[in-house]
Amino acid sequence: MLILTRKVGESIVINDDIKVTILGVKGMQVRIGIDAPKDVQVHREEIFKRIQAGSPAPEKHDDSQ
Repeated sequence: MLILTRKVGESIVINDDIKVTILGVKGMQVRIGIDAPKDVQVHREEIFKRIQAGSPAPEKHDDSQ
């Protein structure tokens, strides 16, 4: 596993077309933004595991507010 240190507002780039930006840190929570092509699926780990197990994913909603 590659481990990187970033500050709020800083980013990492993966494969020239995926950008992960640290938006904020509050206690033990880190808020990140992911800019990726539409054909790249991005899931939280618990949702990914549910999909892999064949369970339906919960409905999509925009929680960016």
